[in-house]
Amino acid sequence: RFVYTTQKDTGKNKIFERQSFLGDKSQFLFRKVKVGIIGYGGGGSHIGQQLAHIGVENIYVFDNDIIEDTNLNRLVGGWFEDIKKGLLKTSIAKRIIKKILPSSNVKVINTRWQESPEFLQLCDIVIGCVDSYLERQQLEAECRRYLIPYIDIGMDVYKAENGDFSLSGQVILSMSGMPCMTCIGFLTEAKLAQEAAKYGNVGGKPQVIWPNGVLASTAVGIFVDLVTGWAKEKNKLVYLAYNGNTGTMSDHIRLKYCEKKCIHYPFDQTGPPIFVKFRL
Repeated sequence: RFVYTTQKDTGKNKIFERQSFLGDKSQFLFRKVKVGIIGYGGGGSHIGQQLAHIGVENIYVFDNDIIEDTNLNRLVGGWFEDIKKGLLKTSIAKRIIKKILPSSNVKVINTRWQESPEFLQLCDIVIGCVDSYLERQQLEAECRRYLIPYIDIGMDVYKAENGDFSLSGQVILSMSGMPCMTCIGFLTEAKLAQEAAKYGNVGGKPQVIWPNGVLASTAVGIFVDLVTGWAKEKNKLVYLAYNGNTGTMSDHIRLKYCEKKCIHYPFDQTGPPIFVKFRL
């Protein structure tokens, strides 16, 4: 009879032996690090599954939606019967993560993260899988304030004038002291102003499973290097552009022209906000 054990890395537990190249302390670090997943849809469900597979035990999942029929084409771990039950996406997250890694501690937050920021502030790393530019801006600002590395993923589909479709996406690492998403030109006032025009122009939120998988896997790879340092890329500015038509990922050209230091989130604005009284 197979019995899952959480024994320390003595060599008897072979579950993670094929990722031992990540370092002697990698499984200890994965057991201790706290990771927040914001949005458990097409991208977030890939990330939750992969974090469980590599042995991440403390996962905070933020989502207030239930699964619908339009989610079934991309939500990993979602079942057809879940639609009839109106199951919360966070419940699906907990089910799939616990099935893979029974020792995991999955904290589900069934609200928008803005309504429960105290849980986000407990995370060591946050991975955002949100749809709007505004929410990205808010999420990055919160992570910057509490010195939490933030990894952003997203994809969209555009229709050209000749009728052809173009699928693209991005993976961005935002860390305190380094250029933010505004510095690199991903978030702009123009984009925020045009938010009401929908995210893309092929339906409300065009999504398919394979680019979500590519972007999520890349984000998990960045996370692993941040935690273990195995690839020695943790101090690198990451802004990757994904071309879904050709299936390629490359450094975004904006990296060549962005500011070297962030001017939007100074260090004196870290920590909880406080009110200061001024005498007139």
